Amino acid sequence: MGYFEGFLVTARQHRLFGGKRVTTEYSGGRKAKKQGDTNNDVKGDEKIPKPERLHGRHVLNRYEDGMEKCIGCELCAGVCPANCIHVRGADNDPVNPTSPGERFGYIYEINYLRCIHCDLCVEACPTEAITETKLFEFSFTNRKDAIYTKDELVVDDAGKPQHLPWEDWRDGDEEHTSGWMRATSPSGDASFEGEVGWSNELGHGTRAAEPKQPERDASVRETSVKVVKR
Repeated sequence: MGYFEGFLVTARQHRLFGGKRVTTEYSGGRKAKKQGDTNNDVKGDEKIPKPERLHGRHVLNRYEDGMEKCIGCELCAGVCPANCIHVRGADNDPVNPTSPGERFGYIYEINYLRCIHCDLCVEACPTEAITETKLFEFSFTNRKDAIYTKDELVVDDAGKPQHLPWEDWRDGDEEHTSGWMRATSPSGDASFEGEVGWSNELGHGTRAAEPKQPERDASVRETSVKVVKR
């Protein structure tokens, strides 16, 4: 009976039986190409809003003065359960340092053929150097492209993630790249809710704390209602 019960649940979700659509129509860009428009953001190719704490493609952040946050401590590589991160630190140039500390991340690579987006690297980082964007739609035509190097991971001079040719960036994918870090910084202590406990970021300054639980729940419900109405 277990198998039949599973099929029954699926059947009930079909629109013929009163099921509600939980995703929007998406043609993968085919509709846009038929219309001769290279922009995929046309009617029928809209995507539902992504959660603030979504685990997507990583970025390496910088301070407001342009210095890199990564100090090459290799804690992210040590905690990674998929062994997808390779980091090597080097001593800073005393005259022209790369990071504020004694060392910086000389080599930083992430193999996205292995990465499971568990976010443990973000949790382990002592300087909030590595965080995740909302981008999760990126595909590769060869294995070399799947291994992101430091040059591809470090944010640009405006503090935004670099857009690579094989990545499908949409509006909002660059926002709240530190959402998960900001949510876990209080270490579960409710008395620190709403308190800023992280450093500034290039292009963003000191990010605000995430909203309190009732406000966040109201925002999620409002977004869900809009999606259902579509």
